[in-house]
Amino acid sequence: MTNPSDNYSFKGPGLYLHIPFCRHICPYCDFSVTVGSSVAITQFTKCIVREIELQRIPRKFDTLYFGGGTPSALPISKLSHIVESLDANGWLANDRWMQLEANPEDVTKEVLAGWRSVGIRSLSLGVQSLRNDSLDFLGRRHSAEDGCKSVVAAKAAGFKSVSLDLIYGLPGQDADMWREELTAAAKLGVDHISCYQLTIHDETPFGHRRLRGDRIVATDKMQSVLFRVTHETLAELGYDAYEVSNFARAPEHRSRHNLKYWDHTQYLGLGPSAHSFDGRTRWWNEWRLSAWQEAIHNSRLPVMSAECLDDQALILEVLMLGFRTVEGVDFSAMKRRFGIDLLRKNSELVEKLEAESLVVLDGNHVRPTMNGLAVADSLAASFKIEVC
Repeated sequence: MTNPSDNYSFKGPGLYLHIPFCRHICPYCDFSVTVGSSVAITQFTKCIVREIELQRIPRKFDTLYFGGGTPSALPISKLSHIVESLDANGWLANDRWMQLEANPEDVTKEVLAGWRSVGIRSLSLGVQSLRNDSLDFLGRRHSAEDGCKSVVAAKAAGFKSVSLDLIYGLPGQDADMWREELTAAAKLGVDHISCYQLTIHDETPFGHRRLRGDRIVATDKMQSVLFRVTHETLAELGYDAYEVSNFARAPEHRSRHNLKYWDHTQYLGLGPSAHSFDGRTRWWNEWRLSAWQEAIHNSRLPVMSAECLDDQALILEVLMLGFRTVEGVDFSAMKRRFGIDLLRKNSELVEKLEAESLVVLDGNHVRPTMNGLAVADSLAASFKIEVC
């Protein structure tokens, strides 16, 4: 008999908690983050508990993801208090899967034991690079050695799944350098690897440097090369791509929570800037920590804005999210959901995309090739989705 704890198909709604604190803000980061004192963290924890009380939740959540910011900046006692509050309010399923993002410099044997005692089953380590020169460029506070040690310690601590994040597309980075990093990451024995292309946002230190004419990212041509190297190298090393940026050694190591975003499962976000989705409406919290806290102090939900998506907008999202995954888009499911045979309407387009080796048609399922994953957004945009 299969142990429910080993089941990696979590189909219920997911819960995301945004922890907005960092000890240092990286020059590429445009998230809702701030450098927080112990007093600020205590106040934040009280507000999160109050936000939980203000909600009216009809269903239990089977995944809980602590993101940020730097969730590992929270003391174990605060993290435990939040989880206890969720349990006290009946929010969490018994067999919930809890994942936490952590910085390598926060990882100690004692802290790892504390996270496990709270119920964290999956750890995502923000290693970002295994080269010291790249870490310096990215403004990180840990060394390559620190990153490796954090992975080894996390594996030894007995987490069900250990993942690391890497960033590529840095100026001066070439295929050999990147392939060497990926190989080194695999040798650490991690269960999951996320590889994100460096993206520059205007209102960040990197954005300001770009406006001054500095080269902050690799050329478009090299970005394309590095994308292909990512997928080819990790496949050779035993990590299967399941989404544009995500690779797992086995299906049970895929991110149970993030899969909900890609297949339109409902989710709720708590904390400043956190987003939520109920299948039709998307809403998001106040971005600034002070505005979020003010709303909660006034006993109102800290929602900044919302949008109700019509069928056409939802279909476009299904396409955009689906083509980011190796599973692609199930047009039979889309027909059942929206009452539209989008595959028939776009039969000539699909034939063209197949001829260009961007997708593979399998019955009513259209899956992107590696070339298709590289242009996932344009694949989705090419479909005609008029809804009567």
